Amino acid sequence: MTKSLDILIIGGGIAGCCAAIALSDQGHRVKIVEKQTEWRFQSSGIFVYANGLVSLDALGLMDDIVAAGFAVPHGRNTYFDHHGAPIVETRYPTPDQDRIPAILGIKRAEMHRVMAARVSALDVPLSLGTTVERIEQDASGVDVTFSDETQGRFDLVVGADGVRSKTRAQIGVELSPRYTGFGVWRSVHTRPADLTDKIMMMGPAKRFGIMPISDDKLYTFGTMAEPAGAFYPPETWPTEMQARFAEFAGPARAFLEELGPETELLYTAVEEVVMPLPWHAGRVLLIGDAAHASTPFMGQGGAMAMQDAVVLAQALGRFDELGAALTAFGKVRYPVCEFVQNVSRAVGESGAEEIDGDLEPRNARMRETAQSAVDGFYTKLDALNAAGDAQLRSAG
Repeated sequence: MTKSLDILIIGGGIAGCCAAIALSDQGHRVKIVEKQTEWRFQSSGIFVYANGLVSLDALGLMDDIVAAGFAVPHGRNTYFDHHGAPIVETRYPTPDQDRIPAILGIKRAEMHRVMAARVSALDVPLSLGTTVERIEQDASGVDVTFSDETQGRFDLVVGADGVRSKTRAQIGVELSPRYTGFGVWRSVHTRPADLTDKIMMMGPAKRFGIMPISDDKLYTFGTMAEPAGAFYPPETWPTEMQARFAEFAGPARAFLEELGPETELLYTAVEEVVMPLPWHAGRVLLIGDAAHASTPFMGQGGAMAMQDAVVLAQALGRFDELGAALTAFGKVRYPVCEFVQNVSRAVGESGAEEIDGDLEPRNARMRETAQSAVDGFYTKLDALNAAGDAQLRSAG
């Protein structure tokens, strides 16, 4: 794009911060509005695979984020059954001759601290405790009315406001999040010095993961089917989580036993947003979970939001006409996000079909196919990304 744009980003999470950084680096004038009165993120931990770290590297964030988190040595993911018996070990790819880690665990608040510091260093204006009340656009711009009754005019508005995006509704997209039937229970604990792998424990229709997130902390995450609309008061979360995963022994047992009122713990219902193209209406674009929220079974939600930011900046740099850039962005990102959503959903649904009993046939299949499944997923992901890169390079 031959001129710099005035861009409003709605939402200050991963997608919003990364977009602000990518677009500011390209010379655009960016403003963020965030509905929280202060940035707080109720997520104990997040893991980022190498493809997400590639995007963070492009944004100039990777080194600081790696320093704030925990890179799993050699990209090891060790699998156990729910009794603690080993099943198999897999290894994840490490791009750029191992310069980029295969798997990074980090506390969500620490990741955001690094991103927010970069946003501040770029002098991106930020309005906390602010929402967008009205969006009106014409051929030359977008008029926005904010909750504090101020107004602004922008060349582009980016809705990065998550699963329950208000922006999505404001541009006439009648699409609600779909409950997937799963809940996720997460808790933070002190990390034993010798626990350095990503661990997945495979129970009957349940999964329990353990992930280092710093030199001294780890987080656990348990997934299983939960009734639609279920509500559990936060004060009951420790006993609820213990009860749900009571059959898990081995590496999980000590962490389940120490759950209590002082534990940092979070329960969330898992929802998806599956939105067909276009992801934009006129000069308003949706990115991240607002357009393509995924289930957590492949650990790719954050990575997809990071990559959205990088590709959006690239698309704006390739096209002189905004509509063409936004259309190209959607065409590049849709196949990647659709692939990730489909694989992640299939993994979750397959696990939910298991019943208690003889799980050895499943374990045997995992020993035979787990590594090839990892390799196949990332080979396909690389191919889709390469196709998108080629599409952008040939455009404009």
